Amino acid sequence: MKTSLRISVACLCAAVMPVLADASEGVARVDSRTDRVPLQTVIPEYPPIARRDRVEGSVQVCFNISRDGYPRRIAVRHSTDRHFEKVAMKAVRRSSWKPLAPGQELSGIKACRTFRFTLVPITADEAD
Repeated sequence: MKTSLRISVACLCAAVMPVLADASEGVARVDSRTDRVPLQTVIPEYPPIARRDRVEGSVQVCFNISRDGYPRRIAVRHSTDRHFEKVAMKAVRRSSWKPLAPGQELSGIKACRTFRFTLVPITADEAD
């Protein structure tokens, strides 16, 4: 039976909290312990070279969230393969959080997000 590969990217953050996305779809998201409310969370695409070479791994990206709700000072904290670093940083850069209200204090704690890149084999019947 022929199999093809379905790509799933699991987005997990550094802190342990309940899963917010349906894990059956291959994407699980856990928010870090921050009082900032995410408006848009971008999941990175699997890098074509890593998919071709069947490389799996994870990247932990840490960043500050500015008053206007955008990530600043984005940096890779840990990576299992360099192919995943650029797409993970780009996904964080394109994400946004609810802006702070006037007079509300800015938390000085960094937020971190871990993206796990996994290849899941599926049968030809499951494709499409």
